[in-house]
Amino acid sequence: MLTNDDIVLLRKDFPILEEKIYGKPLIYFDNGATTQKPLQVLARIEYAYKHLNANIHRGVHYLSQKATEAHEDARSTVASFLGAAHREEIIFTRGTTEAINLVAFSFGEAFCNQGDEIVVSVMEHHSNIVPWQMLCERKGLTLRVIPMNEKGELDMQAYKSLLNSRTRLVSVTHVSNVLGTVNPVQEIIRLAHEQNIHVLIDGAQAVPHIKVDVKELDADFYVFSGHKIYGPTGIGVLYGKRELLDAIPPCQGGGEMIDKVTFEKTTYNILPFKFEAGTPDYIGSTALAEALRYVQAIGIERIAEYEHVLTRYATTRLLEIDGMHIIGTTENKSAVVSFLVGEIHPYDIGMLLDKMGIAVRTGHHCAQPLIDSLGITGTVRASFSFYNTTDEIDSFIAALKKVVLMLS
Repeated sequence: MLTNDDIVLLRKDFPILEEKIYGKPLIYFDNGATTQKPLQVLARIEYAYKHLNANIHRGVHYLSQKATEAHEDARSTVASFLGAAHREEIIFTRGTTEAINLVAFSFGEAFCNQGDEIVVSVMEHHSNIVPWQMLCERKGLTLRVIPMNEKGELDMQAYKSLLNSRTRLVSVTHVSNVLGTVNPVQEIIRLAHEQNIHVLIDGAQAVPHIKVDVKELDADFYVFSGHKIYGPTGIGVLYGKRELLDAIPPCQGGGEMIDKVTFEKTTYNILPFKFEAGTPDYIGSTALAEALRYVQAIGIERIAEYEHVLTRYATTRLLEIDGMHIIGTTENKSAVVSFLVGEIHPYDIGMLLDKMGIAVRTGHHCAQPLIDSLGITGTVRASFSFYNTTDEIDSFIAALKKVVLMLS
């Protein structure tokens, strides 16, 4: 596990952690929304713009060739990080949202017909609900929803009962961005595959915190965002099994995705380029690869173990506060704690904590159906990274106690 000395050294890689907010040292507990960026990633972005900036793939000149090499090396880095069998199974997107929308459109066009069904869970982010609703409206499908129990765990018996001959795809989150629940995705995939149903896993909240091996999971599609794993914004990843990516049509046209264009007919490029229309974010891809190498150098297992300690410690300390209600109490949680205190509105808590230099997220966390199912209007969410410390949690608890006293 990471030691205190390790954390002291690692925090030096994140200059933003030295910022003062309203004169107070920044305590950043909003990592579920986006993570901070280490110097190594910032340096890679600067280097790429200074020394490798040229449009990729079609250029014959030196800079274009070097930029192309860096971009495609980044694809190989992502493939290795996820345990993909083939580098062409990695499609660069703008993020998790675009990746899910790509699958919803392209898979929907190839495999879905009127009367078919899509299965999601009650704890999904809007990005893993709305694209499927749009598909349902477009093609006359039905959206089915896996319920959960009072701990925030998916009801697996109910899930089994939802699967039938009309089910075309299951799309579920690996880790809930509100509850922190780590879902049994390997079992979810196995049960679906027994009935020849494909599965997409939203890994946006999982990849930064736990080891993911798409071959071991046997996921058909797996998606995540760079900015949640210490990389830049505007870059993300869709992993798809090669045979599936070959079988579905592209969802955008133009640029790199073409093979030959005539006014009579266009033929499409080979994988992965079939799904990467236009100029790719070749700067973002290389910075994402740098972020993944940074995480690998630390060790994702060490990160997971340390963040588990932080989460348990924060939960224990939060329970010291009268009126504390923690949302999501399963033992198998990632680095998220959502809570309410008595009748105090979460927005008020978040605003006052901000004045003390503490960044938390408040509201429905882009998961309104989940929040509605709990009979609440929102929560306060603290989400952790390996650069956070128990001392920061202690400061957070002390500040929260003051806020509760002021607002009670």
